[in-house]
Parts: sequence; C-alpha cells; structure tokens
Amino acid sequence: MALPFPFCQIGDFHITALSDGNMPASVDLLSGIEKCDADVIQYHAGINDPGNIHINCYLIRGRGRIILVDAGTGPLNDRAGQLNANLAAVGVSPEEVDTVLLTHCHPDHIGGLLDAEQQPVFKSADIYLHPLEAQYWLDDEKFNGVSARVQRNFVLVRQTLNAYAAKLRFLNGDKIAEGILPVWLPGHTPGHTGFRIHTTDKCLLIWGDIVHYPHIQAAQPAVSILFDTDPVQAEETRKKIMEDAVSQNMIVAGMHLGQAGFANVCRAGMGYRISYSENE
Repeated sequence: MALPFPFCQIGDFHITALSDGNMPASVDLLSGIEKCDADVIQYHAGINDPGNIHINCYLIRGRGRIILVDAGTGPLNDRAGQLNANLAAVGVSPEEVDTVLLTHCHPDHIGGLLDAEQQPVFKSADIYLHPLEAQYWLDDEKFNGVSARVQRNFVLVRQTLNAYAAKLRFLNGDKIAEGILPVWLPGHTPGHTGFRIHTTDKCLLIWGDIVHYPHIQAAQPAVSILFDTDPVQAEETRKKIMEDAVSQNMIVAGMHLGQAGFANVCRAGMGYRISYSENE
C-alpha cells in the first residue's frame, strides 16, 4: 500500500513532506527565460498543471523532538491551507510541535502560524528564523518603499512575530539539535535559510525556496522569480547549492519541489536536473 506522505530517514530523524496544497502562479513571474522555453521545459517534465505551484512543509521527528519547517499559507486563501489536516493525518497536533523553523517570511511559509483570529496555532513551539529576515520585515523604510500588495506581506510578518514574541528565537549558526544545522541561503530574501540534517554518510538539505519551478530553474539556474529580493544573489546561491547537492550527493527537499517532496540533483548540460526517482 502506498504511503500517504513522502518521507526520508536520516539517522534518528524521520522527515515527512506534508503538503499544504497549491497556490496559483504563472511562468510569467519568471525572468531570464522566454515563456515559450519555460513551457517546453514544463511540458517535457510532465507538468500537467503549470498554473499552480505546490507548497510543502516538513515535519522532523526523532530524539524526542517534533519540529516543523515552515507552516504553509494557513487561512490566507482557499487554494492551500491543508497543513493542519495533514499534521492530524500523521498523528500530530499543533500543540505537540516544540519548534518551528522558518526558511523565510513570505506568506505561503508563515501564514499557517496564525489562526483566523490572529492567534498562535503552535502555542508550545519556539519559532526560529534568521535575524536578517526579521530585520528586513521590521524595517519601516523598506515598508514605505514597496507596493500596497507587498505591504500586506509586511503587516502579516509583523503580526506574526508579535504574536510569537515570547517564543521567538534567532538562528546564529548553532545546531538546532544534534545533526540539524541551519544553512544561510540568501537572495530570495535576506535571511532565507535552509536546514541540513545529516549523519556521517547521509545528508538531507531542506532548501526552502531555492526553486519555485524546479525543472526550469534547475535546467537554467539564472532564471529568477518576481518574489526574489535580490535576484543576482539568489542566482549565485542557487548555483552554489545545486553544485553542492551534486558533489555531496545530497538529498534535497524544498517547499516547491512538488508532492514528491524529496529529490536528487544531477548535472545536465550547462545546468542541472531534478530527479525524483532515486527517492521514490
């Protein structure tokens, strides 16, 4: 019988990819590639719903810990917000989560931290994020320089950080637990962070939003998305981490890798290729 959720075992840690659903999107959000070329890559990759981007969150269990990486969109829209139901499906209640690790503070990653009444969902959890991430979203000069749509994102971040103020912790490079380390991956946002789970012979990197369109941005890592704060830095980070994934034979996990949840990265021509088959 097929398992309901993809998972990966790294040492004592059992990592489950929990779907939060899909959000509407378009390859028109991409720059550095013609739409027709992007469509061809999607077609050959077998993407049959190119108007959606999948959202994953990751549950890490082991050594007495229940850790969640990102929290999905929550009640922000009616297209996703499936995380809590899927947590329940694997037998975990929000109150049992002891730590939430945030890759960054975009709405599809933090929206699930608050309920419809703007109250914390994960009442027992410490919330970890990179200090540069908080600094960016709390900067009034940045707030005043963006569109009304993006200002709504700033407001959500500020509401969320305020609601969890007593439980807020900042990453400083120290391990989260034995075998779990934060990895700064700047560019998509200033404090964009991945989380490396490793043993002596096996390594998984939850790389956040290194890609939004995995097949396109693996084949052409220079392709950026509208949501990148610093597209040049995001490209540099993407190229480096993909090369690291190949040379170190990492398993990668990403919030927009699709429902398979886990993959390997292979070299392909001048770029790379996302391979799900090795982790099925």
